[in-house]
Amino acid sequence: MKPRHKRIAIALGALAVLGTATALVLNAFNSNLVFFYSPSQVVNQEAPNGRTFRLGGLVEAGSVKREGVKVSFRVTDTLQTVPVSYQGILPDLFKEGKGVVAQGQLQGGTFLAREVLAKHDENYMPPEAAEALKRAGQGDGAISRSLVTEKQP
Repeated sequence: MKPRHKRIAIALGALAVLGTATALVLNAFNSNLVFFYSPSQVVNQEAPNGRTFRLGGLVEAGSVKREGVKVSFRVTDTLQTVPVSYQGILPDLFKEGKGVVAQGQLQGGTFLAREVLAKHDENYMPPEAAEALKRAGQGDGAISRSLVTEKQP
């Protein structure tokens, strides 16, 4: 084999290794990519079935039911509501009428959450959840007043 052919073979081999590594990295990235959906999008079947995604909105007042560490509640964007089932300990800031983001999968019309995140202060709401609520036609103040049954300080 001539030196020129050896260089070409090495270059092609390096290119093949680089291409394979790039394909593996992109595949891993795509597998771990998690999108956010509002309850309206889930009800309109825009969310993927059998794939992990995040559901965000407000915990509907009067919807939280606890049985030991198993909790069921409904998440709403004031237009649509999605039932959520979660097994585990909820964050301390989890309350009815407050913002929540749950990560999991949709199965049979119920969102099976593996992780539940609650807002961390009075003014915080995940940007995606705030945008979804605004698209639903409600302002932040109207949402709080319409969904919270207890008096706020």
